Amino acid sequence: MSTLDILDARPRAPGHPGDRGETPPWAIVLAGGEGQRLRALTRVVCGDDRPKQFAPLLGGRSLLRQTLDRIGLGIPLRRTLVVTHARDAAYLAQEFVRDEQRPECLVQPEDRGTAAAILWAAHTIARRDPDGVAVVVPSDHYVEGEPAFMGHVLEVAAFVRRHPTQHVLLGALAREANPQYGWIEPGEPVGRLRGGMVYRVRRFWEKPTAAAARVCLDAGALWNTFVLASRVASLTAVGEEALPDLSARLARLAAFADTPEETWAIRQAFALATPASFSRAVLERVPAGLAVSPIPLAVTWADWGTPERVIASLRGAALRPPWLEAIGDLPVRSA
Repeated sequence: MSTLDILDARPRAPGHPGDRGETPPWAIVLAGGEGQRLRALTRVVCGDDRPKQFAPLLGGRSLLRQTLDRIGLGIPLRRTLVVTHARDAAYLAQEFVRDEQRPECLVQPEDRGTAAAILWAAHTIARRDPDGVAVVVPSDHYVEGEPAFMGHVLEVAAFVRRHPTQHVLLGALAREANPQYGWIEPGEPVGRLRGGMVYRVRRFWEKPTAAAARVCLDAGALWNTFVLASRVASLTAVGEEALPDLSARLARLAAFADTPEETWAIRQAFALATPASFSRAVLERVPAGLAVSPIPLAVTWADWGTPERVIASLRGAALRPPWLEAIGDLPVRSA
């Protein structure tokens, strides 16, 4: 039995598309961050300056591996694209050295921000599955209650399949007034899922002041997980509207797919592209079709962007990997 067969045979998340005879969504895994704020911790754990997504912070699995295993509860490996950077080629090879099957990796020659990463993957999927749904997932998250989390992801993916102009972010219940998180203020309901509601996005608060974070918490705003479900056709359309030059460069790559000139064309597209954040440059410009769905209350989510946040999550879950003992009882403060 191949690795792919083993993964596909694992227990499914609730609401798996295969249970309804539907085609599963695609996954776009963002694995291109440098992880500067977590560098002090990854040095302790790994002894080098590798990006955090390649660091085994819990058990023997890297953050990227944890992300892929979580996604695999609902989305097959063969429909998963990992977007990373050429500078991380050695870590990427090490990550998959023992795997018979692995996700497709889109290797960016240069860092041009999350907009280029997401839209490149969206254009790649659209060539193969124009009616497909994609779920964008960062690779630096910690999740307790993974089956329930992925069950909700699949419900949201099914929702955008039925409502092709909607782009739905997942929001996490805010447990403190943390100014280092992005916040989403939900508006009126636009749909209902088995596991909750879908609300229009009224406003984004990106790393607000401490006072504003308290206002967000009191108003019932959600932490922005940056997990997004969208039709790939809608995703490429909003990219073209918000970033026409970048989108045009990425669209032209189709002409070079599977040819000897493909690598050259990718280098050219990225060399001439202007860096842009997908959240700021794209999502915040399409409010009419942007919605948010709270993840189940039973799920605990955290963005592992700082050492303090990692340590707080592990202690909260009563988990003590060996490296945690090595660093001693450091005080945990809000990141």
